[in-house]
Amino acid sequence: MRDAPDLPARRMAALVETRVRRPGAIADAAARRRRPASVLGEHGKLMIIAADHPARGALRAGADALAMADRARLLERLCAALARPGVNGVLGTADVLEDLLLLGVLDDKVVIGSMNRGGLAGTAFEMDDRFTAYDPDSIAAAGFAGGKMLLRIDPDDAGTVSTLDACGRAVSGLAANGLMAMVEPFIAHRVQGRVRNELTAEAMIRAVTVAAGLGATSAYTWLKVPVVADMARVMRSTTLPALILGGEVPADADGAYGRWRAALGLPGVQGLVIGRSLLYPPRGSVADAVDRAVNLL
Repeated sequence: MRDAPDLPARRMAALVETRVRRPGAIADAAARRRRPASVLGEHGKLMIIAADHPARGALRAGADALAMADRARLLERLCAALARPGVNGVLGTADVLEDLLLLGVLDDKVVIGSMNRGGLAGTAFEMDDRFTAYDPDSIAAAGFAGGKMLLRIDPDDAGTVSTLDACGRAVSGLAANGLMAMVEPFIAHRVQGRVRNELTAEAMIRAVTVAAGLGATSAYTWLKVPVVADMARVMRSTTLPALILGGEVPADADGAYGRWRAALGLPGVQGLVIGRSLLYPPRGSVADAVDRAVNLL
């Protein structure tokens, strides 16, 4: 199955057939995978394509509410992105990463397993980010580089402490295996029934400092943060390496690329983690959008 990126119906059928008749092929593919010598690419940064949104029920990309619901289309776009020079990593849940393993496109890639996907988008329990996907042991067994967790801190929700506790244990568990713990922190509030992240410098500083202190050691902890106003002040609040996240598909793509470029010039910022903005660009191809992002590095 190594002639990706195009993914016609016959190849989707082959993935299903493998899962039905040879489920052990997934572990075999993980064991055979050629692993990178470093988390950094030739450009000296980490460039990761994110694809863990569907597992949280977040399927929208731009105006299309179900863009990421078409698995063949998503995999085709992921394969196209991963084939571009300078892209050296991918982030996803087991179902997506295992499809990519079977397609043979993860050699020499930094693979990050997404861990807590229990806070489903748009639900009454969205703030309850339980760990429903990878755990430290399964990430280590698969030979991946680390795990990513979402940490939303709601000052008015006592349940936040459960997520803090789970993230702290995950950070410790990953570090015990020498694996990266990628923490994505926000101060969040429920407004008119919907969860909103507070994207101010003050809120991000508080979220970053809380995230940095999780676990028995921060030696393997990286942060995944959005670009906000006064980003330099945010980055002065920690010595931990940070990756800039892309977020939703921007209406102003030029503005988004400009903000990413400026953030990449700050001490501590070590690369990009971008999903929908590159996989479903408002204009142009996936390859064009990815190449433009890589050129920022």
